[in-house]
Amino acid sequence: MREAVDEFAGHLAGVRNRSAHTVRAYVGDVVSLLDHAHRMGCSELAELDLTVLRSWLAKQRTTGAARASLARRAASARTFSAWAHRCGLLPADVAGALSSPRAHRGLPTVLRADQAAALVEAPGRLAPQPVPEGGQPGGPAAAPAGVPEQAEAAAADGTAGAVLLRDRALLELLYGTGVRISEACGLDITDVDHARRVVRVFGKGGRERAVPYGVPAQRALDEWLRRGRPALAGPHSREALLLGARGGRLNPTTARRIVGGYAQAAGLPPVSPHGLRHSAATHLLEGGADLRAVQELLGHSSLASTQIYTHVSVERLRAAYRQAHPRA
Repeated sequence: MREAVDEFAGHLAGVRNRSAHTVRAYVGDVVSLLDHAHRMGCSELAELDLTVLRSWLAKQRTTGAARASLARRAASARTFSAWAHRCGLLPADVAGALSSPRAHRGLPTVLRADQAAALVEAPGRLAPQPVPEGGQPGGPAAAPAGVPEQAEAAAADGTAGAVLLRDRALLELLYGTGVRISEACGLDITDVDHARRVVRVFGKGGRERAVPYGVPAQRALDEWLRRGRPALAGPHSREALLLGARGGRLNPTTARRIVGGYAQAAGLPPVSPHGLRHSAATHLLEGGADLRAVQELLGHSSLASTQIYTHVSVERLRAAYRQAHPRA
């Protein structure tokens, strides 16, 4: 069974072009399934059947797995079963009839437009003070609470200002384009078309799309590339657009902490990079953007994924109505 799992992982990564995160999740689910099958007396993969699959999901549910987790594990089992049947490892696609609970999909939390503006402008308000003529420098800015940069080290080597310019460019890109955090961190310098104000993004499944950005993001990127990136660039920078404090490509985990740190420093509700993506999509629709256009901008393969933002807009309208209308 181990060989089948390894081949399945290679199929997901090489043929289906799934991300490393998706491959890890699906392979982990399949290993759990096959371990459960072994405990039920299945000595060979060909003995896997629908009863074992349902028993596996039932056990997951009794141990407290959330509906979303159960839905993903059922999807992993269906994908594995279909692949194993095509490869001749299973006599039939035993998981084809496997049902799973529909994952509860709540409305995403979004910032108001003024809150989003306060967040993306936070690094500018923390910028180092200019040196007065004939005086002493005002010193580098303090990093906001929660930002995982070594403020003392940055101050010592003069890179604090560069870090702030990087943070401003990151926030403007996330909100101005609505790209995923992994997509933003994966951008190279050559992916930015300054003349047309467009970034080339490689999303899920390796799908490529062009996403426009506005004048504020253009200014932030220009400043970062002109004054910030050269101060942080090192042997490991290569063509990465956004860099960490040590000169390597900015890590998505670090970027998430940066966003959360500035939200905390600005006195805003807790927000993640995906929250900025939600906010960008909602504000586009509230401003009159076409749903299909927003789908293309976000890189959704299905319009159903984008339609949730129409519900967000309606809920915000209802909340305003209940608060303001005397007969609400």
